[in-house]
Amino acid sequence: MLTAILFDLDGTIVNTDPIHYQAWREMLLSHSIEIDESFYKSRISGRINPEIVNDILPHLSLAAGEKFADEKEALFRHRASHLQPLAGFSELIEWTKTHQIKRALVTNAPRLNAEFMLEVLGIKDVFHTIVLADDCLAGKPDPEPYKVALNKLGITAEQAIALEDSPSGIRAAVAANIPTIGIASTHDPQVLQNMGTFMDIPDFTDLRLWTFINSSITVNLAQLSSTF
Repeated sequence: MLTAILFDLDGTIVNTDPIHYQAWREMLLSHSIEIDESFYKSRISGRINPEIVNDILPHLSLAAGEKFADEKEALFRHRASHLQPLAGFSELIEWTKTHQIKRALVTNAPRLNAEFMLEVLGIKDVFHTIVLADDCLAGKPDPEPYKVALNKLGITAEQAIALEDSPSGIRAAVAANIPTIGIASTHDPQVLQNMGTFMDIPDFTDLRLWTFINSSITVNLAQLSSTF
């Protein structure tokens, strides 16, 4: 029986990847590194900044790497003032309120970015709890952020579903044993399925999502997710 929905932020609630891609591309060009979308999806999307910088710019000192990441995120925020949530998100939130379903935000976004996006989207007060990678021992793809969210909500993995768009996030949710729905805003649905999602949707208007959640109120989630 469903008692909580755990939301990722970037790429799930709002499609920020085009802005992130351009910001990373511009910043890396200053180091004579030119990236394309394939590089972005495989080496950047869904990962935390320290890992990204260490991977792509291993020659930078810790302080220089942090400065680079901070400048990249400032550039992102400068260009992301008109964000809108994916279609159907507001309706899904209203459904959770009607059915008294708990809501958690579980994101690898840096704190300033998360606070900025929640403000721009007007959803600061939507979630019962917010878990940032900055507050955990490890970020996604480690399952730690999702385990922290479950603990804060006082529920088990079998009582929740996770909504994720990136391989990194999906690996984290699946490793925490949470049935996971892929949001195909950034990656091909087949990529998400290969990571372990039981359903993949383009946005929150998909009828399969609504069929599933309306059924999940009274049915065992593990059994229900195996039929989709």
